[in-house]
Amino acid sequence: MASTAIAPDHTAASTRLREITHWIGGAERAGTSGRFGDVYNPATGHVQAKVPLANRQELEAAVAAAREAFPGWSAQPPLRRARVLFRFRELFEKNMDRFAEIITSEHGKVLSDAKGEATRGMEVIEFATGIPHLIKGEFSEMVGSDVDSWSMRQPLGVVAGITPFNFPAMVPMWMFPIALACGNTFVLKPSERDPSASILIAQLLKEAGLPDGVFNVLHGDKESVDGLLEHPDVKAISFVGSTPIAQYVYTKGTSHGKRVQALGGAKNHMIVMPDADMDQAADALVGAAYGSAGERCMAISIAVTVGHETADILRDKVIERIEKLKVLPGTDRDADMGPLVTKTHLERVSGYLDTGTQEGAELVVDGRKSALPKGEGFFMGATIFDHVKPEMNIYKDEIFGPVLGLVRASNFKTALELINEHEFGNGASIFTRDGDTAREFARSVQAGMVGINIPIPVPMAFHSFGGWKRSLFGDHAIYGMEGVRFYTRLKTITARWPTGIREGVDTKMPTLG
Repeated sequence: MASTAIAPDHTAASTRLREITHWIGGAERAGTSGRFGDVYNPATGHVQAKVPLANRQELEAAVAAAREAFPGWSAQPPLRRARVLFRFRELFEKNMDRFAEIITSEHGKVLSDAKGEATRGMEVIEFATGIPHLIKGEFSEMVGSDVDSWSMRQPLGVVAGITPFNFPAMVPMWMFPIALACGNTFVLKPSERDPSASILIAQLLKEAGLPDGVFNVLHGDKESVDGLLEHPDVKAISFVGSTPIAQYVYTKGTSHGKRVQALGGAKNHMIVMPDADMDQAADALVGAAYGSAGERCMAISIAVTVGHETADILRDKVIERIEKLKVLPGTDRDADMGPLVTKTHLERVSGYLDTGTQEGAELVVDGRKSALPKGEGFFMGATIFDHVKPEMNIYKDEIFGPVLGLVRASNFKTALELINEHEFGNGASIFTRDGDTAREFARSVQAGMVGINIPIPVPMAFHSFGGWKRSLFGDHAIYGMEGVRFYTRLKTITARWPTGIREGVDTKMPTLG
């Protein structure tokens, strides 16, 4: 059977489709359920592979492998676990082009964007290699007479990650490097739409020296998700996806006694003030709205302009820029935008263009009428609506495509209230030269991640990623120190020792690693 990660299909259909495998107990394992999902090449519209959808027996095998590997892995000193991740980081960097090709083949994003995704994921690996420092506890001498007290953080056990299609390498790496570094074992359920990157990750982890069973990949659909949420041996669930599913995962997981972090949807706003550098704002807005065809949870999908003159200037500059965007297959070096991930998703996004027009918004640029590649690929060009109102569905819903809405506000207070009244609170940005306005925005906006003259304020790996309101369910954001806290339990020890017999002289260099 051809290895999942070796040969992405950039052509039309072949006579024999690749059959993707699970990764359980340190080896690829063919699916046995008899159920499969189609993996498309979005640029051609053709099925390029089949992914198995796990049954209960396969889920049990993955969890059992992780459970059996936990005692040995968790007993390793943190420094030794970090060294495995150091080696994995080196291998990952060497295989960056392979990851980019696989991501582009199955997701559709352009190669440069796919490589950028992999780079951001690698930053979390680098953070996790500092685990000997990150899980250091606190020590207090003499909290009482001859009594000392200290704390430690210990792993949970088997943990699982359920990840979305839009970042098939980066989002898993928001989870498993920290989980493994902390001493847990991991079961990854990647999106069935673009699953191959997860198998290459597993192969490289094994090559880096990770013991068998510590990291497992289980492909599947709702049956697998429910199985992980219900399984008594799975102690924690990390999830990234849409808000309805995030809420479902959080509610069901916590009802089964699990620790859950569930990151949901977004409707990220960018306020543009009259004093902003309009060229800078327009460049940033076009990149943030249309990069990866808008299939980013941090995409800017609403621009709120303060003042009518600001709106007209920004609108003209944005239109000028999107007319130059090239919509091509992601493998084309000239491509600015690739296709959407599936035909079903393309049809969903297209439906919002009809909805917005019916609701009274002005469809300034219709991406369906752009110069698009011929064939059966899932392409749509950059789209822009003006005069969008808060009561419209195109304002309220997360469209998750290359659709930007312009909302006109008369003043900063009104613009800020629009963001704060929206049900989502993932990210928000402001473009301004005024420090006082920027400071008030950062202090008052109801969003978890904030950008000032930065359109996509994704935190670096040593901070943490997470929204507010219905963009995050649970008490912990993802990666950074929030990730360390999520994947560990705090234990505090208080001790008094009687006088004991001391050891004799030992002159050798102590080695603890």
